Amino acid sequence: MPTNYRNFRNSVPWLILALEVVFIILFFFFFSVDGASKAQMSYPAFQDVNHMVIFGLGFFLMFLRRYGFSSTGFNLLIIALGVQCSVLMEDLFVFILQKEYEGGLRRIGKATVSVTAVVISTGAVLGKTNPLQLILMTVVEIIVFHVSRWMNNIFLQIPENISMMHVHLFGAYFGLAVSSRFSEPPPRSEKNTSTPKSDLLSMLGTLFLWVFWPSFNSVLAANNKSKAIYNTYFALAVSAVTAFLLSVLTTKDGKFRMAHIHSAVLAGGVTVGYTAHVIEYPWIAMILGLLASVITILGSYCLQRCLYPALKIHDTSGVHFTFGLPAVLGALAQVVFLVI
Repeated sequence: MPTNYRNFRNSVPWLILALEVVFIILFFFFFSVDGASKAQMSYPAFQDVNHMVIFGLGFFLMFLRRYGFSSTGFNLLIIALGVQCSVLMEDLFVFILQKEYEGGLRRIGKATVSVTAVVISTGAVLGKTNPLQLILMTVVEIIVFHVSRWMNNIFLQIPENISMMHVHLFGAYFGLAVSSRFSEPPPRSEKNTSTPKSDLLSMLGTLFLWVFWPSFNSVLAANNKSKAIYNTYFALAVSAVTAFLLSVLTTKDGKFRMAHIHSAVLAGGVTVGYTAHVIEYPWIAMILGLLASVITILGSYCLQRCLYPALKIHDTSGVHFTFGLPAVLGALAQVVFLVI
């Protein structure tokens, strides 16, 4: 919340109203009825992804003591606006490329997956931006993300479901780019601290994400959904076990640090998002989960001590080593699979 309440009341409500009016007009003219595409989405699958984005990522960002309500509340506002913008962008590219319209539920599901990039970016700028800036970032990032996906599909011939899994990579580095434009709060500032209660709620969000991640990786797969689910589960399981192992080995007192576990247990699911539907043997997914957890924990030490001070980057929620580095590993694994 900005310090000047009058400016807040004179800007944010009217921006939201203007966006909603534009969305309603565009939906009236451009949103079509359900298409005849064979690739449909079941409501339970959409529900899992919706729970993951709203509850999981909402609680995941609640670790700062002064931004608990803001994290969950602004997360819902961003998702509600972002899904509408994403559906319109998807329909625009379908119209331009003369593709077949998909079913309405699948379009909303794809839009919800796309908004994940915005929520991840929010974690990098949490505590430094006001609602007006977050709303503008949401609209801009959704547009840029869809343009990026369109370029990947047309010029690089990347399949639809794999290009959608760029949400982690895109969201992490877009958020870091935005974060570099804001000043870093003092290390001992009240805005930069947490409480046991906020840490507990944030860990609850991690558990939500861990449970629903197999649905997230398989929701857009045209085939081999069951293969994507069990590969994702095994990768998550190994990354969780490795996170506990490395947490003990890397701390001075030899105890578990929930900060490590909070980020590293999800690394396996991020990494296998590109390849979960094509991995033939679970041990391959397990190796990827192990490597993802290792680079998450070790990367957090190297980045925070060496790279971030030099580049003047302040990553509030650690989205770089929670989502960015595992996504880079997953992209490299996808290239290796394509070559093999």
